[in-house]
Order: sequence, then structure tokens, then C-alpha cells
Amino acid sequence: MLMKKKALLVSVCSAAIALPAHAQEAADRPDPTEIIVTAQRTSQRLQDVPVAVSAFSNELLEKQQIKNPLELQLALPNTTITYGNFSATNITIRGIGSPVVAASGDAGVGIHFNDMPLVASRIFDSEFYDIERLEVLRGPQGTLFGRNATAGVFNIITAKPDLSGFKASGEASYGNYDAVQAKGMVNLPLSDIAGVRFSGMYLKRDGYTTNINTGNKIDGRDYYSLRGSFKIEPSDSTRFTLSAQYFKEDSNRSRGQKQLCATDPTAILGCRPDSEAFGAINGDATAVGTLASREFLTIAGFGPLAAFALGSVYADDGNAYDTSINPSDVRKVAIDYEPTWKSEQITIQAELQQKFGNLTATINGGYSRSDYSSTLDYNLTTTRSILDNPGLVALRAAGAGGNPIANAILNSGVFRGNQICSSRFDPLDAGYLAGRISQCSNNTNENDYSGGHNEQWSIEGRIASDFDGPFNFLLGGLYLKATGRDIDYAVMASGFDYMSAFLGAVTAYGAGLPSLNYGMGPPFFHSDTSRSELKTYGIFGEAYVKLADNLKLTGGLRYSNDKKFIRARQPFLNVLTPFGTSDVTALLRNFDGDSSKPGQQTFAEQQGTFDALTGRVVLDWKPELSFTRDTLVYASYTRGNKPGGFNPPYDPNLFPPIPLTFKGETVDAFEIGTKNTFLGGGLQLNATAFYYKYKDFQVSRIINRTAFNDNTNAKIYGVELETIIRPSRAFTINASLSYLKTKISDFSTVDTRDPANGRSDAVIIKDLQSAANCVVAPTVKGSVPIESTLALVNGFNAAAGGGLIRPAVQVPGTNSYGAFSLCGALGSFIRDNTPAGTYLFDAGAGGGFFLPGGVERNIRGNELANSPNWKFSVGAQYDAELGGGWVISPRLDLHFTGNSWGSNFNTIRDKIPSYEIVNAQFTLTSPEDRFFARAFVSNVFDTQAITGKYITDPSSGLFTNIYTLDPRTYGISAGFKF
Repeated sequence: MLMKKKALLVSVCSAAIALPAHAQEAADRPDPTEIIVTAQRTSQRLQDVPVAVSAFSNELLEKQQIKNPLELQLALPNTTITYGNFSATNITIRGIGSPVVAASGDAGVGIHFNDMPLVASRIFDSEFYDIERLEVLRGPQGTLFGRNATAGVFNIITAKPDLSGFKASGEASYGNYDAVQAKGMVNLPLSDIAGVRFSGMYLKRDGYTTNINTGNKIDGRDYYSLRGSFKIEPSDSTRFTLSAQYFKEDSNRSRGQKQLCATDPTAILGCRPDSEAFGAINGDATAVGTLASREFLTIAGFGPLAAFALGSVYADDGNAYDTSINPSDVRKVAIDYEPTWKSEQITIQAELQQKFGNLTATINGGYSRSDYSSTLDYNLTTTRSILDNPGLVALRAAGAGGNPIANAILNSGVFRGNQICSSRFDPLDAGYLAGRISQCSNNTNENDYSGGHNEQWSIEGRIASDFDGPFNFLLGGLYLKATGRDIDYAVMASGFDYMSAFLGAVTAYGAGLPSLNYGMGPPFFHSDTSRSELKTYGIFGEAYVKLADNLKLTGGLRYSNDKKFIRARQPFLNVLTPFGTSDVTALLRNFDGDSSKPGQQTFAEQQGTFDALTGRVVLDWKPELSFTRDTLVYASYTRGNKPGGFNPPYDPNLFPPIPLTFKGETVDAFEIGTKNTFLGGGLQLNATAFYYKYKDFQVSRIINRTAFNDNTNAKIYGVELETIIRPSRAFTINASLSYLKTKISDFSTVDTRDPANGRSDAVIIKDLQSAANCVVAPTVKGSVPIESTLALVNGFNAAAGGGLIRPAVQVPGTNSYGAFSLCGALGSFIRDNTPAGTYLFDAGAGGGFFLPGGVERNIRGNELANSPNWKFSVGAQYDAELGGGWVISPRLDLHFTGNSWGSNFNTIRDKIPSYEIVNAQFTLTSPEDRFFARAFVSNVFDTQAITGKYITDPSSGLFTNIYTLDPRTYGISAGFKF
């Protein structure tokens, strides 16, 4: 099928390029698709810019049914866009994106609003409307857009007031999913020199996904946006514009579409590493499963109270998810917690441009503030009923018999009758302890929260020359300050609340307190970044020298300086808290948020400075050729940089030595390209080839609920082709084709899904306290028989667990055995009872056995995540005149994205299948384009296109979250323009 479609594309393009004789009708006419861009911070024709850049006018976006940034990727070479696990958007251009997971990290793609850079913006939550143009620069932008732009730049240029006269437009549409959308614009001149423009849009639709538990539709949208702009031009040499945009969304949009898992029956991993399926995790592999298990409570010394455990980690009595339903249709889920999505942003931007003879000075800057929050059913399924749970039956019986600990738990607020409740996230960390309940039900439930507040100020000044001679220049400087507050990620679970009440009552009882009405707070896992700060400045300049009338040399440099600060912690079940306490953060003053430093710190604070010198050299040539109207040939070298950041705080007794910071990235990019216009405008053909040396690219791994970021190297190369073909005035074809090859140079790390790395002489350990995994393996592969390792592990478990912990078993999907145990104690036992150097991870800080331990895998030669080898897009439109000036325009677009990987490990669970999206529409336009009516279908064949994947950590069961494009939508719209 794929080869047929590739062949079809080649034949279409070949036929179009070999234009028929009547194509000369298109010659010597104005180019209707000509777009002026500012990719080099000055207005230029797209075909004159020696940069790989794609540009879309408002009309082109509408023609190709590109309604938002997520859909834009379909029409862009070597570009992918996907949502991620923590509310962010991951944009990847030519293999480079933003895989780093850290509040102090940066994206590889710079986002600009009217040339103003945006940091931590929610702009990709928005919809396109009243756009002058959208520019996408591919490749590192080491001078003019230097900060962060190792991959490229998205620059959204909104429409400004037109002083030539009153104008207005409007459009309304209705479609399936009861989708209603309206957008409009009014342009009003105030005088000959000033004017205003107002525009806005509204979108509301039902959800794409059905929750079969409730019958409700989820993944819907309720969104609106408003924009106003003002322009004054008192003279030909002075222009001032001011733009303000606001949008707000309050939806039940789902951050994750579906969860994939081939269930691991042993619960050592939770999901098998060798396959994907529409199953559910083995709940005994999770932190809830281990903490609330009979095995852990017994080993932890709680004696008879272990009868109150919610279950056992062994599957012979089932696990919380063994009755779960996970439909194979990605548009159906069976969840007990329905999602929420709230997003709000205001952006104010201004630009003053003043000409002084042959010099033009520009000042651009403004302010942006964004708030967002989203919640999601953490496991995207439903656990079994707890009404007959043996542990809770024993708890109620003990309470009826007067057991004070049982009664304290039953009266804690975790229960409403026989139903169990879960905390609602609150920044004061109290949850159920203050009566802040998410929901109560007959089964346990889990949900997560991701949210935060960001704001920024920036100002940039530039001065550019326009001399008649061979030399010109551009000089500039940028200053930006950004602040993030309350950037939170939290996981709430009724099992966590239950253990909070259990541990609180037991602790109070052991301390001899007169009341047992206590819980341990916070009752949910909380990754709490209370503040992050960025102060950055850059000084840049470029010189342009005409070596001949048609030959130009460009050289540029930029110095960037980033000062970063972050204050963060990860509290969870740390402090004894009386029931009714509304603010657990006050009690956390005695919590040590950074045990890597001596003394007690409420938060871990890190700060540092990252700077870099980048730039570019470009040689471009415009040969005069008889068979082209315009030809540009260019070659360039560019160095781009993205600053480093800070890894989160961690306990050095639980983790191996990990650097507090991760380094910045550097990209050395070599590129050659050509832009051509043939047949008097009948054929536009642009091509680019590139090679990158990618140094210290930032990659993340999630271990024990903590993200760590490493650096490694890669090589990238590829080609891109974009063309617009007009065989006649009425017929237009646009097409793009790209090929990308990425290769990791040399990097060894642990794949948490198979921490033994396929070794048959290893035993994978599931830690009963943290639900993390560690590994017992000989230091030299095969040097110790597996029978000896099994005897060692099983002997320790029999002694430490009083025979409660069972012997190791074969873990499906691996070559290794697995067992439940206590990693720290087991590591100390191995250190003290085996010769030094016999087993891996038997030495280091504290001499312990480290939780994130595993056998490293070298992924040299693997491809980078979210980087499909092949992409192509082709669209065709025919404008048929009906008489009287009426025109009907059928249009068809085909977009293909090839196979890619969801992580750098390139395993079967990482594979993202190729997909095709077909869009179609018919538009009827009145004379002079005053009115139009349109019928449209997007994603004609209802392709379930996956754009990205996220693998969670061992304490969550190693499930895979997937993110998708919209299903098939269709409808009608009508509008006017005058």
C-alpha cells in the first residue's frame, strides 16, 4: 500500500513537472502564491531567502484545512508535532525537538508571535484565524532567532489594520460531533494614518471519545479567542503597531488518548516489554499495589495490621485491574475519572519601526501570561470493586470490634460509607485531609494533575541598513525575563489516601498521641516546582556583502546568556498531619527537600548560567538562466545552541551519582539549497539537503517518578522538496517530499522496560516499598550461574520476608527471572555476603543497591524519536468558472507520514506506524469573492493516526500513553468578505 502511494506521488509530481503545452498560459503572470516573509528579520520574497522556510497565508491554511498547529505538521517537510504527558507540545524538526523533561529545560523550536519570542507559551493550544502568514524556519537559527532554536522557528504573524478602507469578513460552520465554529474580522481605518482591526473566533464541539462506563462524550472543546490591533503610520518612515490576543479554553479535552499494555502476569514490570496490546497494567506492579500490599505491611513490621492491606502482590488473588476493559477502538475508553482541560493566555506585543535615511531601527517586545491545568484518569481504565475486598472487610470488622486504628482509618474521610474516595489536587497538599475529595466510588480510582502559571517580558532592538553599495548589516539585542510559578505534576490515588490514613494512625499510635486522627501528608505524589526564573539576553549581528551583482555572502554571530533558577521538591507521605488540616505545606517546613545537601532545606534550589556563541555563514547566488524566471542557489553553515538546565532533586541514598545539571545542546548544520521559479510562474520548485553534527542532545528517562536528563551525540542528514505547479490558471498542485536519517552516535543507558537488557543470568527486582526496579546481575556476563543468583535472591527473601516473599519466577517477554524484594536491603546483603565485584551495583555512594539500577544498553545507531524517514504531502485544486463570476473549487489533499519511533530505544513498543490523512472540500465562491459556501471532510478515511508515545516509569507499571490526530470530521460552512 505504501509503495503504491509513493509511486502515485512520484507519477503525479512527474506528470505535473513535465507540464503540458497549455501550461504556457500560466507564463508571465503574477504569482498568486507569492508570500513576503521576515525569516531574516527584514521583508523579502520567500523565493529570495537563502533559508529553508515554509510559509502559509491565511488563504493557504484554509485551503488545506489546517485549523491549528497540530494539523500544520501534515503539510511540513521533516516536521512532527505531538502532545506529551505533561501538557506540553513536543515539536520536532529534522529530528530535533524537546524531549527534555524539566521545568528548567527549553524547547528546540523557537515560538514567535509577530517576531516576539514566547517561552512556556500555550500558543499551540490555540486555533488559527485572521493570520497574515505563518512562517516555519527549518534548521538551527544561530543568529537572528538564536536562543533555543536548534531545530527551527515557528513565527505567527497576525493580520494588522489595513488603512486603505473598511473591511469585514465572517464565517460560520457546523459539523459532526455537533461542532459549531464562528470567526470574524472588522478592519476600521480611523484616519489616513491610523486604523484598528478586531477579530475573534469561537469553537464548541462534543467529544471525539466515548466513555463506555458513563455513556458520556469526552475529549470535547469549548474555546474562544479575541484579538485587537492598532496601527499608525504618520509618515512613510514611521510605523507603530500594537497587538493584543486573548484566548481561553474550558474543555473536557483529554491529554492522553489511549493506554497500551500487554499485561505482565508476574507484576515485576506491569506491562511486557516485547509487545503492545489493549490490555491493562498489572496493578501489583504499581506504587499503590506494593505500598498497600500484605507483603510490604508485614515486612515493614505492622504485624496483624497487615490484614488491612488492600491486596497481595501475587496474582493468584487477582489485582486491581484484572477486570478492566480497554477497548481496541482508540475513540472508546472505560474510565471512572473524566478529563478536564483549562488553558488561558494573554499576549500583548508592540513594534515601532523608524527609518533614518538608509537605516531602519526596529523595537519589538511585549508581555505574555498563561495559565493551564489538566486532569486525566491516570490509568485510563477502571479497577475492580472494593466492596468485598478482604482487607477492607477485615478493617470494618475490626472497627466494629473497637480497634482504635481501624476506627481512625474508617473515620479519616477516605471513606463515604463503603465507598472509597480519592483526593482532589490542591497546591496546599492537603487533599482528603482537608475534605478536598475528587470522587468516591465502589472501586479505587487514580487521576493526575498537570498545571502551572507562566509570564514573561521581552524587548528586542534592531537596526538594519539599506545602502546602495555592496555592504549592508543588521545589529540587534534581545532581553527576556520569564517566570514560572506553581508548575505542578501530581498523581492522586485512593490507594495513596488509604495508606496515608493507615500510616498516620499507626504513627500516632506508636507515638502515644491521645488521638489517632492523623494521616501522612501530602497524601498524593507531588512534583512541586514552586518557582522557576529565566533571564536571558542576546547580542547579534549580520553583515551582507555583495561579491557580485548576483552573488552575496552573509556572516553572522550571536552571543546568548541564560541565567536560570529553580526551586522544587517532591513530597509524598512525609509529615504526620491532623485530620482537618487545610495547609500541609506549613508542616513541610521541616521536610528536607534536598537530601543531597547537608542540613535541612524545604526546597531544593539550583541556579546557574549557560552561555554560547553561535552564528552562520551563507553564500547565495542568483544565476541568470534562460529557462527560469528566478533561481537562487545557496550553501550555509550554521551553529545553533540550546542551553542546559537542572535535574530534579533526588536522594543520593536511593539513586546513583547523577549530575545536578545537564549540558546545553550544540548543532553544527551544513546545508545546500536551491529555489526556482520556472515557466513564468507556472512551476515553483525548492530543494534542500542538509547534514547535522548534533552534540550533547538532551534526552530524558523517567525512573521512580523522577525525570533525569542526559546528554549524548547524534548525526542527522536529509533532503526536502517543495513545489507548486500551475498547469493552467484554474489548476494548482502543491507537493512536498522529505527524507530524514537520524543516528545516535554512542550512548548507554537503562531501558526501564527491560532493565536486565535481555540477560538470562539476571534477576529483576520489584522493590516492595517504592515499586521501582533494580537488577541482580553478575559484573561479568555469565561469570555466575543463574542458579547461584537465584539462590542468593531467594535466600535473602526467605529470611527477610519470613517466607512471605515467594521465589523468583521467569518474567514474560524477557530472558530474565524476577522477584519482589527490598532493593536497598538486598543490595547491602549482596555487598556483605559476596566477593567484591561479583555483582553489578554492589558499590557506590552508601555502598547500596540502587533503585534505578539496571544493565545498560548501548543504543548506538538507533534513530531519534519522532523522526519519520519519509513524509510527503500533495494537494490539488481546480477552480471551475460557472458563469457570472461564480466559481466552484473542488480540492483534495493527501498527507503521508512514515514510520517513526516513540523513544530512542527503537523497540517494538516504540514503533509509531505510518499513516495517511486525506482531506477533501468543495467551495462555491460568488463574484469578487464576496460570499462563499463550503462542504468539507477532514481525515476522510478516519485514520487513527498516532503522533507520539510516552512510556511511564516502573512504579506506574510501564504502560504506554499514545497521542493521536483528530478522527474524521465533516460539515458545511458559509461566509462573507467585503
